[in-house]
Amino acid sequence: NEHFMGKYILRRLIIAIPMVFAISLVTFVVSNLAPGDPVSAMVDPTSMAGLPEDYFEKRLKELGLDKPMPVRFVIWLGQVVRGNLGYSYINGIPVIERIGIRVLPTLELAGTALLIGTVVGTILGVIAALRQYSLYDYVLTFLSLFGIAIPTFFFALVALYLFSYQIELFPAFGMTNAEHGFSWIDNLYHLVMPATILSIDLMAGTARYARTAMLEVLHSDYMKTARAKGLAEYVVINRHAFRNALLPLITITSLRLPFLFGGAIIIEFMFAWPGMGRLAIRSIEARDYMTLMGLTLVVAVVVLISNLLSDI
Repeated sequence: NEHFMGKYILRRLIIAIPMVFAISLVTFVVSNLAPGDPVSAMVDPTSMAGLPEDYFEKRLKELGLDKPMPVRFVIWLGQVVRGNLGYSYINGIPVIERIGIRVLPTLELAGTALLIGTVVGTILGVIAALRQYSLYDYVLTFLSLFGIAIPTFFFALVALYLFSYQIELFPAFGMTNAEHGFSWIDNLYHLVMPATILSIDLMAGTARYARTAMLEVLHSDYMKTARAKGLAEYVVINRHAFRNALLPLITITSLRLPFLFGGAIIIEFMFAWPGMGRLAIRSIEARDYMTLMGLTLVVAVVVLISNLLSDI
């Protein structure tokens, strides 16, 4: 079994290489085909008249943007192989440094949302399966569909208006209160609202899948056998039903990770959370292709590794 598992992991890692390459290629092409360029984004339109005629041409050459797109992609790929993700077009800071200081805030936000969405969604779905066709089951089904159908930014706007503006229960922006310095309690206080909002879609989807998986297990033959043996209902549900219902949920949760990172971009922007999502928005606005490519590569690798761990 260990030999088989080792070969399986190696094969999956080998398959991941062309996948990361394809993701990087598509991102690079789409980014560079977008209107505008980094130099135009840097220059204030009101000051263009006072610039030399060859200013844009020189700046593009300095940044290496005068070369054809395929050549630039090969150069970037060669740097990545050496562990260098390039340098930001905006300030010249290494991309790996810009991303490095943003990774932990994003992992904190996404990880907390993943924990809330998975645990709460699973509990709600299991209870709905145990109370099939009850009022609770119908209400949960409605709320799950509502949570999946409504976009994340709508919940964020409502939460900001109610809990930050009207009630003033939670802070609206940032990761901590800058005036009082960093503290974990303050950090968790700022984390509650964005993490909860980000978890809604995952929570709703997990609740639906948990309900379906639990119902399939409850109606299986081995459940009838377990009850026929005289086992207590608590033991039948927890030891036999719940454990088997968890297997498909693990796969479903891992497949939701890309959507979780995608939602984090919106949430980080709306709550001024200093993570990779907010950096991605700024990179898109400034046409900072190097930073955007680095972010895409990091997220792609994280998602592929998480899917591999889920399969293992």
